[in-house]
Amino acid sequence: MSFQIKEPILIVGLGGVGSKLAIQAKNILNLDYLIISNEQRDLPSDLVSIKISTEPVVNPSIQLIRGSTYKVIDEIRAKISRYSTIILMTNMAGKAGSAISPVVSEICKESDKGLISFAIMPFRYEKDRIFNSGISLKRIRENSQCTVVLDNDSLLESNPDLSPKQCYDIANNAIMHVVKSLGSSEIATDTSILTASKDNAQNIEESLRDSLKMLYSNAPSNSIKRSMLYVVGGDNIPVGVLSSITDLTSGVLNKESQINTISGTTDESKVVMLSSIQGMTKFDNYDPLGIIPQQDTLDWSRPDCSIDCQLDLYQLE
Repeated sequence: MSFQIKEPILIVGLGGVGSKLAIQAKNILNLDYLIISNEQRDLPSDLVSIKISTEPVVNPSIQLIRGSTYKVIDEIRAKISRYSTIILMTNMAGKAGSAISPVVSEICKESDKGLISFAIMPFRYEKDRIFNSGISLKRIRENSQCTVVLDNDSLLESNPDLSPKQCYDIANNAIMHVVKSLGSSEIATDTSILTASKDNAQNIEESLRDSLKMLYSNAPSNSIKRSMLYVVGGDNIPVGVLSSITDLTSGVLNKESQINTISGTTDESKVVMLSSIQGMTKFDNYDPLGIIPQQDTLDWSRPDCSIDCQLDLYQLE
C-alpha cells in the first residue's frame, strides 16, 4: 500500500541538519515549514520556528531536551493542527533530532495526521549516539505512516574514501531527490531504506552496484518488498540502459522494481534507490533489547526524558 499525501502539507525540520533539509524541501515544493531546535543558531529570526529552552544547562542531554520539548507540546500541536500531512526531517545523530523526533511524531499520531518521516542514522564510530538513535527511530516508525531511513554508516562502508562532509552531502541530495518526486511517485507505507552512490561514479551500473551494496548492509534480501530507482540525469541516458538497470535490479532482488527519471543539472548520472522493507533491519540491533518481541516488552508510553522537579534535597550527615 502506498502513502497517500493530502493537502495542506507542513514540513517540519528538527535541529541543525533537519532545519537545512526542511528549508531545501520548502523551496522545492513551495510548502509551509516549521523549525524546532534547542540551539538558537538553528533558528534565525526570519524562520518560522519554536525554541526548546534547556536553560540554565549549557550542554543538555537528549533526555533533558526531550523533557523540555514536552513543556511546549501545546505550541507544537497548535502549529501542526491546520495541516493534514506532516513531512518530518531529522538527523538521528544529532541531539536535537534524536530527542525531539519521538515527541513530534507522537503528536502527529495522536492528532491523526499523515506523517512521512525522513531520518538520517549516525556513523558506527559515533558510539555514544547509536543507542539513542535506535530508540528514537523505533518510536518514529511506530508513529509514522511512512519512514524513510538513510544510514550514513553504510554509505561510508561502501565508500571508505569519502569524508564525513561528502557523506552528508550525498545523504542530503538523496533525500531531496525523493522529496522532489513526492507528488509524482508512490512511496510505500511502513519503512523504506534510502541508498545512494558517491557522485563521481564512473557509470550508471557502478552507481547501481553501490546502492545495492549499501542496501544489503542495512537489511537482509528476504525483507525487501519492492524498490524504486531514481535515476538522476535520466533524461540523458539511453532508454535501453534504463531498461537494463531496471531488469538487473529486479533480478538481483527478486522483487518488483520501478524507475523514475530525474533531470540533472550536470552531465553526471547516478542512481538513488528507495526500497520498502518488511521485517528487521540493522537499526533494530542498536537497542540491545530490540530482539525481544514487542508483545513481551514493557515500555513507557512516552520515551525517556528528564524533568526539573525543583526538589530541595539536603545532604544528610
